[in-house]
Amino acid sequence: MTLQQLQYIVALDRHRHFVKAAGECGISQPTLSAMISRLEEELDVRIFDRSKHPVEPTPMGEEILHQARLVLKQAMQVQELVQAGKESLDTRFSLGVIPTVAPYIVPQFIGLFKKDFPLTRVSILEMRTDEIIRDLKEAKIDMGLLATPLLDPDLLEIPLYYEKFLAYIAPSDPNYPKKELSATELPLQHLWVLQEGHCLRNQVFNFCTDNTPADKQVYEAGSIDNLVRIIDTNGGYTLIPQLHLPMLDEIQSTHVRPVNNPPPVREISIAVYKDFYRERLLNAVANTIKQIIPADMLDTRLKKFAIRL
Repeated sequence: MTLQQLQYIVALDRHRHFVKAAGECGISQPTLSAMISRLEEELDVRIFDRSKHPVEPTPMGEEILHQARLVLKQAMQVQELVQAGKESLDTRFSLGVIPTVAPYIVPQFIGLFKKDFPLTRVSILEMRTDEIIRDLKEAKIDMGLLATPLLDPDLLEIPLYYEKFLAYIAPSDPNYPKKELSATELPLQHLWVLQEGHCLRNQVFNFCTDNTPADKQVYEAGSIDNLVRIIDTNGGYTLIPQLHLPMLDEIQSTHVRPVNNPPPVREISIAVYKDFYRERLLNAVANTIKQIIPADMLDTRLKKFAIRL
């Protein structure tokens, strides 16, 4: 039994497809199949039921896979221990970021991370929530930065910060003279939201769900910047994340109102697949984001403790 064989069975369990698992491992499908068969012969047990489509673990295979993940995690922690004694983090990783977070994090993140970890090669992709979840499970990306909770048992979530929403409202709107707004005072007829597939649709109250009354017209735009421009021209209102405020000009800033009853807030987290083991890299990413986000928005645990997997 080798660590390589354990990596192969974990990859096959993730993809439930021999060709995709072989692609992740950088080997041919026949080689992957032969190596897994050799492990099954050595253990004298079937790890996968190949008669199922897609292939799936046997009951004993589930237990073996659980132990395999633990062994791989421990092996990587040895490597992490060695890396911790070095000044640099010589690795590569990919990070998916949702569009309603990317403008506020990515520009600064690139420079800060490169400065602190010059040998680390990072690929950052702007992706929808469903795309991040899919690619984490298929091992196409290493981490996701998105709104949580996801309620997905295959993913681990590490909360980073909590962000309020504020109303951006046109001077022509009847609610404009008020210094603050209640959620009950925001009529759907005047609401502009992001297109389907953007997480903000479902984060603000429960405006944009399948339960929206049929006689309520909800308009859609492609980005928060577009929402702001549409409202400046056509009236109405939207809800914008707290970190968008510095992107407004002096006049636009006067159109912002706090919202209460209840105050809308979203949780932003790093998400990884459940067998993720690169603890030092995870902390490097989190610590870089901590330099960007105002301290009063950060998760209290993140302020005090390192992330432990």
